[in-house]
Amino acid sequence: MARKPPRRTAERILEVSLELFNRFGEPNVSTTLISAELGISPGNLYYHYPAKEELINALFQRFERALDQILGAADGVRNVEDAWFFFHSLFETTWSYRFLYRDLNDLLSKNRLLEKQFQEVLQRKTRAVRFLLAGMSRSGAVDIDAREVEPTANCMVVVLTYWLSFEYVRNPRHALEPDHAQQALLRGARHVLNLLAPYLEANQRQHLLQLSGAYGSAD
Repeated sequence: MARKPPRRTAERILEVSLELFNRFGEPNVSTTLISAELGISPGNLYYHYPAKEELINALFQRFERALDQILGAADGVRNVEDAWFFFHSLFETTWSYRFLYRDLNDLLSKNRLLEKQFQEVLQRKTRAVRFLLAGMSRSGAVDIDAREVEPTANCMVVVLTYWLSFEYVRNPRHALEPDHAQQALLRGARHVLNLLAPYLEANQRQHLLQLSGAYGSAD
């Protein structure tokens, strides 16, 4: 029987680590627990990832790749429906790597590389939201003064960044469990899109209300 290549083991380690980090929070998951869950020796895990920090950095790189694919579509957003899909996709990706945001302050205080990378992520998110606002302005979906673009984009990025913290405070025992994902994602999309409501053209504002209703109550 052919042996599986080392890369497959490394991928399995990342998959299981992500699942455990998301479920219990990164500070509560040891490499011993990850090894036991995988059914491998700690030495095997250390061969691929000599430190827990390297696991976290590898998962962050995956998160960045997924995030950048979505952010790259920002300048194609022309209306509320496009924006709804765009932000919902961003929230889905964040949810898939929610341990990063759940334990954000702790992670950044211990990992200087992650600190720098997260600052770059904030910059890319803000730039993408500016592109989104520009595209919606060109199409006539929003009417926003140029002086309000930057503060509005910043506010939207604040929601994108701290939405999970808000969810956690609302319901600390259950907010980040998979069964609560859909409602949490809907609330996130509504929070960020409501920041656009004052600038939306009348029909677009009505369409936002219809979209919110179509997906049911998220409260």
